[in-house]
Amino acid sequence: MTFLKIRQAIIDDPANQQFTREGINPLYSAMATARINLIAQAPSRQAQAQQMVWDDRSGDRLRNWLGLTRDEFYHSGKVAIMPMDFYFPGKGRHGDLPPRPEFAPKWHPQLLKLMPHLQLTVLIGTYASHAYLHLPRSVKETTIVKNYRRYLPQYFPIIHPSARNQIWLKRNPWFAQQVLPDLRQRVRQIIDE
Repeated sequence: MTFLKIRQAIIDDPANQQFTREGINPLYSAMATARINLIAQAPSRQAQAQQMVWDDRSGDRLRNWLGLTRDEFYHSGKVAIMPMDFYFPGKGRHGDLPPRPEFAPKWHPQLLKLMPHLQLTVLIGTYASHAYLHLPRSVKETTIVKNYRRYLPQYFPIIHPSARNQIWLKRNPWFAQQVLPDLRQRVRQIIDE
């Protein structure tokens, strides 16, 4: 299987036909040269409309947290971006709906097989952390992030860089003081190799 064939299979999948009929393409970035993989929830409505992920304030914050320039983030060929769902799931009562639970298990393994140089997967937010670390929903995101070293060197869980987490950041200064410097150092070492 190739990246192109997987992409076409995603587009042709009956589970995604509503999006395909509306001319909406799956939104992710995966390449054989990738060394760092970013996994978050799902594209926002804006990202899907623009066909570009993390091109907003949350993306600016994420790039700052990673210590990456915009060019390194989008054009280095070293950063893969694979949300838990490649389509905007819709709006719910309290924000975006969660990613479809069957999506990532179906498509991520196929893409990951084609990325042999991955050294670090950054798990951004609750959905990615719980899915990839196989943790019960009862484990709080703060606990996961605070204990991020348990999951190294393969996984590095962080909170979502959304403005909604501003209060969380103020209540948890250890994140900026301890976690982010370690994240930046690891990302820089991998990018500069």
